[in-house]
Amino acid sequence: MKPEKVIITIPDMDSLESAAAEFLKHLDRPVVAFHGAMGAGKTTFISALCRLWGVREAVASPSFAIVNEYRKADGEPVYHFDFYRLDNLQEALDLGAEDYFWSGHPCLVEWPDLVDSLLPPEKTLDVYLQEDPLTGVRSLSFLK
Repeated sequence: MKPEKVIITIPDMDSLESAAAEFLKHLDRPVVAFHGAMGAGKTTFISALCRLWGVREAVASPSFAIVNEYRKADGEPVYHFDFYRLDNLQEALDLGAEDYFWSGHPCLVEWPDLVDSLLPPEKTLDVYLQEDPLTGVRSLSFLK
């Protein structure tokens, strides 16, 4: 069966929660690799997902910590990664990234290209965030 391309438009910040809710209807894998330029809205979108899951902690980019752990309302962990500052793949291995990715718990990964070889293909959904520079409208796309 040919994969279907799904596009979710986020016209403004007021639409963020509904876009995240729509995305969750399609989410069928635990690892989500968020691709997008700096400022495309990766962390902002991840924050909206976490709010919908009932995460009460403040959700922020783990730029320096590399990984933040949150808890859903039901207690399940959510792992939020930002690999932008990694110098090499060994740093991700030292962190135990593979254990997180294979845990079955949600792993939300910013800058996944730096750890692509560690991401389990059958458990990973590649999501692309883009912003129209003229209108500021963001879109999120992935193959389902």
